[in-house]
Amino acid sequence: MAEGTPDYPDTGRFWRLVQDHQVTYLGVAPTLIRSLMRYGDEEVERYDLSSLRITCSGGEAWTEAPWRWFFKHVCKEKLPFLNIVGGTEVGGCNFTGTLHHPLRSGSFGARGLGAGVDIVDDSGQPVGAGQVGELVLRNPNIGFTKSLWRDDERYLDSYWRTLPGVWVHGDFAMRDEDGLFYILGRSDDTIKVSGKRTGPSEIETLLTGTGKVSEAAVVGVPDEIKGSAIVCVCVPMPGVAADAALQAELSQAVVHGMGTSYRPRQVLLVSDLPKTRNMKIMRRVVRAVYQGDSPGDLSSLVNPETVAELQGKLAR
Repeated sequence: MAEGTPDYPDTGRFWRLVQDHQVTYLGVAPTLIRSLMRYGDEEVERYDLSSLRITCSGGEAWTEAPWRWFFKHVCKEKLPFLNIVGGTEVGGCNFTGTLHHPLRSGSFGARGLGAGVDIVDDSGQPVGAGQVGELVLRNPNIGFTKSLWRDDERYLDSYWRTLPGVWVHGDFAMRDEDGLFYILGRSDDTIKVSGKRTGPSEIETLLTGTGKVSEAAVVGVPDEIKGSAIVCVCVPMPGVAADAALQAELSQAVVHGMGTSYRPRQVLLVSDLPKTRNMKIMRRVVRAVYQGDSPGDLSSLVNPETVAELQGKLAR
């Protein structure tokens, strides 16, 4: 563990720590990699990372561009890259990568042990391969918290009462034809456009896939015709002009990948996105600010100044 930030006093600090201390097991988060890849391939390539044996990640769902960047430039396309997801504040491991399963970008090879991890539809029935469903646990996880602080009812309402008899984690998940698992983002972040349901990560993958932005937060806002409209808040890569041309290019990338009904109502360009201390993007805060609502308690944000920047963009 190292004190401070990964890109200060210079943008190579994180990789230099690996080199100088001969790190063998390296843990990262998608947000960390998205921020470091902005500094270019050469910033990581000039360090000796040959001591690494295993890498792992957690924190939130990956999009394809940063996953592939890390696997190519840090893992050298041969090191194990183990993806792990749990409940952080409320539970333990739900899905994990292993040394014995294949890899695809953002995938998990296996269920967490003993927790009865399953993917179900709205009635609690298991869904088939290639279908999106709610991540649930059929058995108590050994890592479960007992409750929420002074709020047993909220704990029961949030996790146990949505589908009787199972723990509803609040994430969308999917299993592919080869048995690999994927987390697709928070189910309460779901966007329904013209009757079609999607998660933010599907659209965010299209935006970061342009190579013009390092991070993106996609939210749905009320729309009288479509039900929800798409709003994209993006962080441009260094050297990329934050102008109308970029906004148009990003909007077109979404249309090309998803269809014309998903054309964003607005594309906003900012210097950073609001994140928690464990580096999860707070789409709830982005949505609230866009709609002019109170963003609520911001004490968990590591960068609350991003809220003021977003409010300033919308005031113009």
